[in-house]
Amino acid sequence: MFDKHTMISKEDALPGRKNSMVKLAPHFVNHTDLTAPPAKGCQKILLGLGCFWGAERLFWNTPGVISTSVGYSGGYTPNPTYEEVCTGQTGHAEVVNVIFDPQQISLDDLLQVFWEKHDPTQGMRQGNDAGTQYRSVIYVYDDEQKRIAEASLDTYQQRLIQAGKLGITTEIAFAGPYYFAEEYHQQYLAKNPEGYCGLGGTGVCFLK
Repeated sequence: MFDKHTMISKEDALPGRKNSMVKLAPHFVNHTDLTAPPAKGCQKILLGLGCFWGAERLFWNTPGVISTSVGYSGGYTPNPTYEEVCTGQTGHAEVVNVIFDPQQISLDDLLQVFWEKHDPTQGMRQGNDAGTQYRSVIYVYDDEQKRIAEASLDTYQQRLIQAGKLGITTEIAFAGPYYFAEEYHQQYLAKNPEGYCGLGGTGVCFLK
């Protein structure tokens, strides 16, 4: 029987499909075009910190973030459905595509939000949400983002050690394909304010 806590191989992953079946409306909160590339001077990064419903709300409420969307990345199956991702047989993590203005919020400060608002020590789970889709990830788009992310991890790891916590399991890698999640997942907690939010941090601050 397949173990959802174990990363599947490319050879064993679901085949997916050539074309996306997702039809997207504008951002439910700020009305941005979810498919638009970052405006000049802005950047994007993919962040996974468990269930993407609460994670997306966290970032669209962060000053300096221009737009957000949710989707799947880090695996093998092209254009997966949510149901396929939930089997653990795509290799994808649930991620938030965060477009931000570095003149308003630095990547360092954005990653401080990331570290403090989830538990990056849990491996293939986040709280009660278990499986590879809920793993902690940072997918970057250039060498400078990767350098900043790795330095940020080192800093937070020291804070966790000082607090007697476990080691960080967050994956940092260059971003591969990003597949939009279905429309009903986009800005889910704005559409369903009483919906499930699984965010929960370690209680350890990034900075002293």
